Amino acid sequence: MTSRLWLVVPAAGQGKRMGADKPKQYLHLEGQPILAHTLARLHDAFPQARLVLCLDPEDRWFQPDWVPFAQWQRVPGGEERMHSVVNALQAMAADDDDLVMVHDVARPCITRDDLRALYHAAQAHRGGALLAMPVADTMKRDRGDHLSHATEPRDGLWHALTPQGFRYALLHHALNQAQQQGTVVTDEASAVEALGEAPKLVSGRRDNMKVTHPDDLALAAAIMAAQRSTSNRSF
Repeated sequence: MTSRLWLVVPAAGQGKRMGADKPKQYLHLEGQPILAHTLARLHDAFPQARLVLCLDPEDRWFQPDWVPFAQWQRVPGGEERMHSVVNALQAMAADDDDLVMVHDVARPCITRDDLRALYHAAQAHRGGALLAMPVADTMKRDRGDHLSHATEPRDGLWHALTPQGFRYALLHHALNQAQQQGTVVTDEASAVEALGEAPKLVSGRRDNMKVTHPDDLALAAAIMAAQRSTSNRSF
């Protein structure tokens, strides 16, 4: 039996660093909320996928007509990102071999090509896969005082991006174990690595940015405009 694809989008965060009057996923980007753009990009690449959207139970901004998927469900978000993903995994009627891809709602510039590259890598690699970007800048370390104390070698360092994709059974086991150990992981790959697995790093585009600060909105708009202007229209 062919494995199914599930898309999990944690969208229960409050986006406090944005300093806005609503969570950042509902801030407008080119006339639409960030959430709508992100879901549209995912649907463009995987129209037959099943979506699980993690929202704050008291969310008063969400509108169902922003969801383009025929098969989708809403689950309550948790205190941390990993808790939202665990809620999604527990709610979905997935088989152990189904592929689950988790994507940040605040990454609306993800391209079709990167999504499909990640999908194929996660299908082929036992330990799953994640989009990532080799570190290009000189890396500095401070000691908590915002003063530069050391320069870190950047060889072998990558910025972790999303989506990250894993077989359902592996991801469910990894996150359950993290919870049992009282560990809060900031991405799914961290939990899988703790099991001794080595997820595949898939080199992704540098414009797969995460909207975090107020000035990121203008940058995201510029990226989307540039993507539309490219001849291959690979978004």
